Amino acid sequence: MSSVVNSSRRLALSLTLSAVAASVLALTGCSEPKAAFKGVDITGADYAKELNLPDQNGQIRKIKDFSGKLVVVFFGYTQCPDVCPTTMQELAEVKRLLGADGDKLQAVFVTVDPERDTTELLKAYVENFDPSFVALRPTPEQLPLIAKEFKIYFKRVEGKTPTSYTMDHSAGSYTFDAQGKVRLFNRYGMGAEALAHDFKLLLK
Repeated sequence: MSSVVNSSRRLALSLTLSAVAASVLALTGCSEPKAAFKGVDITGADYAKELNLPDQNGQIRKIKDFSGKLVVVFFGYTQCPDVCPTTMQELAEVKRLLGADGDKLQAVFVTVDPERDTTELLKAYVENFDPSFVALRPTPEQLPLIAKEFKIYFKRVEGKTPTSYTMDHSAGSYTFDAQGKVRLFNRYGMGAEALAHDFKLLLK
C-alpha cells in the first residue's frame, strides 16, 4: 500500500514540476528577444563615455551634441594607408544603405596623430567621405587620456625620416545610441551591410 502511495506522490510531484516548467517556458516565449547584433554588444560598459575634444572647426564636441543620432567613433589618422579609409568609406556606404534614416548616423573620426593632422587636413579628409562627418583633434596631452577612456591602442612607429613615421592603432569603432549610451564595438572589416543591420536595430 505504501509503495502505491509513494508512486502517486512521485507522479503528482512530476506533474507539478512539469507544469511549472511549462509556465516558465511560456513566460520566456512572451519576453522580448535580445537583439541579434553583428557587432559586440557592450551595453552598460563603464568606459567610452565621453569625448570633449575640439573638432576640425575648433568647436568642442561631446557625445550629447549628437543627441538623437547614432554616433560611430573611430580612431585613426589621415596618412593611414588602409584601415582608416576603408572604415570611413564603409560608414559613408552605411548612410546610403540606411536610406531615409541615413541622416541619423554621425561618424566621428578621432586622430591619433595630432602632430601631423592639422585641423585643415582633418576637415578635408573627413569631408571627402561625407560632408557631415566630424573629425576631432586631441592635444598630445589629451590623446593618452582619451585612448585610455576608449580602451584603444596607438603607437608611433618611426620611419626613415622624422616625418615619415606611421601610427599603429586599434582598428575597431564604437557605436553610441540616440540617447548617447555606448552600445556596440564594431570589429574592423565587418562590412557596410553588417553595420547597417546593427544600426537599423538600434534605430527601432
